[in-house]
Amino acid sequence: MNPTADLKKTALCGLHVALSAKMAPFGGWLMPIQYQGILKEHEACRTQAVVFDTCHMGEFLVRGPQAAGDLDRLVTCNVASLAVGQCRYGLMCNEAGGVIDDLLVYRTGEADYMVVVNAGTQDHDFEWLQAHLTRGTQAQNVSATTCKIDFQGPATPKLMKRLVERPVTDLKYYHFAENAYRHQRVLVSRTGYTGEIGFEIYFDDAVFAQAFWKDTIALGAVPAGLGARDTLRIEMGMPLYGHELGIDRNAADSGFTKAISANKNFVGAAAVRAGGPSRLVGVAIDGRSAARQGDTIKSDTGAEIGTVTSGSFAPSLGHAIAMGYVKKDAAVVGAKVMVQTARQELPGTIAATPFYKDGTARKPMAAFL
Repeated sequence: MNPTADLKKTALCGLHVALSAKMAPFGGWLMPIQYQGILKEHEACRTQAVVFDTCHMGEFLVRGPQAAGDLDRLVTCNVASLAVGQCRYGLMCNEAGGVIDDLLVYRTGEADYMVVVNAGTQDHDFEWLQAHLTRGTQAQNVSATTCKIDFQGPATPKLMKRLVERPVTDLKYYHFAENAYRHQRVLVSRTGYTGEIGFEIYFDDAVFAQAFWKDTIALGAVPAGLGARDTLRIEMGMPLYGHELGIDRNAADSGFTKAISANKNFVGAAAVRAGGPSRLVGVAIDGRSAARQGDTIKSDTGAEIGTVTSGSFAPSLGHAIAMGYVKKDAAVVGAKVMVQTARQELPGTIAATPFYKDGTARKPMAAFL
């Protein structure tokens, strides 16, 4: 019996197999974990250019005169203040303040929005969205017909100039614009999940997504899998749904205050403003041995204070790092801790995030052209 037979496959799946990628399940999808190795792919993103398949992500179109107001009630970030061509990161919560999903909201027109959600939560997210929209606001799940590729790293601006027909020079961080690739409309967003300058590109046609993937590699980009994507995002202190974020975690405890508006009402707002018992922290671990989700975090006196949500060796730093939730009064940067793994205790220190400080994501595009 084939254990992957029931998994969904992206439009690029055959290309990954042709590149001898190591494939594994992720969020109900068969996805590439690595090609030439996580360390090489990680380093290529920090110094050159990599290309990720993110076609598994979900995309919803929300339209109507009340769309901004409806979305403002459903997500923690401010939606109505978005300019056309701007996007914003936010959380969608339940009444108890638990996180249903983290997402990006794009304002594509005066009364038109696109919401980008995680693969594994897509179906429930759309049901929740539809159930909370007012009459006159339409929502359409276009995930099945949308392909998405992430093109990340300091070499990507120069390469994008050769791939798309319109300039990307003036594209600001967390802004997007329509462009054209092989005379076909694409949406190019200056966003990503790595801490490096780069783009997320949305395609309406799988054929052109496949062509773009091949073209980036022909220009020198390194294909990268979810393994490197994970080490890159942990170095930047970025959350992964099901690890740092979830229904059982109060959104405020994540510490992502920039994504939570203090001056509007949204589903779960009262609970989020009340907060929970924990805080998400970074842990810099001595040595190369990594902690894993579920490992116990202890104080320097041996008292249990929290739990690891993500951990990895950090290739850019040369030592292991982790994120985890600890009791509020223990969330002190510089405090010494121990992480109890299945095999050993790892000494570490509570650290500010991002762990990696030299990311290029926010730097002027012109510096890379």
